[in-house]
Amino acid sequence: MKKSIKWISIIAIVGIFIYFISPTLFGSKKSDEGQNALPASSFAAKIPVSAVVVKTKKVDDKINITGSITPNESVELKSEISGKIERIYFKEGSTVKKGDLLVSINDDELVAQLEKLQHQQKLLTESEYRQNQLLAKEAISQEEYDIALTELKSGEADLKLVQAQLAKTKIRAPFSGTIGLRYISEGSYITPNQPIAYLFSNNPAKIDFSIPGKYSSRVKVNDQIRFITDALKDFRTGKIYAIEPQVDPNTRTLKMRAVSPNKDQVLLPGQFARIELVFNSFDNAIMIPTEAVIPELGGHKVYLMKAGKAETQKVEIGLRTESEVEVIGGLTPQDTLITSGVLQLRPGADVSVTLTN
Repeated sequence: MKKSIKWISIIAIVGIFIYFISPTLFGSKKSDEGQNALPASSFAAKIPVSAVVVKTKKVDDKINITGSITPNESVELKSEISGKIERIYFKEGSTVKKGDLLVSINDDELVAQLEKLQHQQKLLTESEYRQNQLLAKEAISQEEYDIALTELKSGEADLKLVQAQLAKTKIRAPFSGTIGLRYISEGSYITPNQPIAYLFSNNPAKIDFSIPGKYSSRVKVNDQIRFITDALKDFRTGKIYAIEPQVDPNTRTLKMRAVSPNKDQVLLPGQFARIELVFNSFDNAIMIPTEAVIPELGGHKVYLMKAGKAETQKVEIGLRTESEVEVIGGLTPQDTLITSGVLQLRPGADVSVTLTN
């Protein structure tokens, strides 16, 4: 009996202990669950995106092409006759003027022939004069006078021929410019096939380039270009002055040539040029990043951020650049345009926007 009472007491004490500590254990657990619980709406996470505020700016409708610098005038100096070089009058890399004597070739034989013909010409002139006097007195026939006159004219022609050959022994600058490196020396024998030097006139400089044939109707003489070379720090301007009258059937391009002042001689023939050809300019164009535009059946669309949500907007596009597209309809300045994450968006989706420039 005593044993039963003892066990009943122990069970009662344990029950009382459990009763007092159970609210603390279960209450704490419920409290933790309550603290960790989130509103059901928080499970719909916002999509992080980047956006820009739509603005207007000046835009050029242009194409970028490449070309090369060519001289205003250039010539490979050569001799028209063979002979021994007597003297060289120019220095390599120097500036010469039109008509300056550059090289002289030995002309002793031609000078001797000229003197001989000059003496003969004097005799033929006197002979023709006497024959003319006799013809006037009818002392000789017309045929005899004609023979004397023909000999005189023939002598004059021989004299001019030697004078022309003599002039070829003196090589002169055909135009003003800068002469390059020489390939001859005094005392050497020169032939018509051997180059003497190159002569360049680089002011103004010319720029040769080609554009796709589809732009042929948009280009005309006197249009301006902008170009730069590796030797320049800033862009320079030029003016188109000649256009090839046909499209190259092999490349389907149209060749043209522009001219630009080159007083400082920085532009040298053979330099590579990067060229901008501007067709038109727009002062208030809306340009948006290419990645913001989504093509769809029958047009294009973009996503705008309105009241924290993504909404679609149909747009009409115009000209394109390397990284931007012109919008000619559908957007207005100050619209917030979503530029990244557009493929993940759906109309009405909640977005978290980071504005960029």
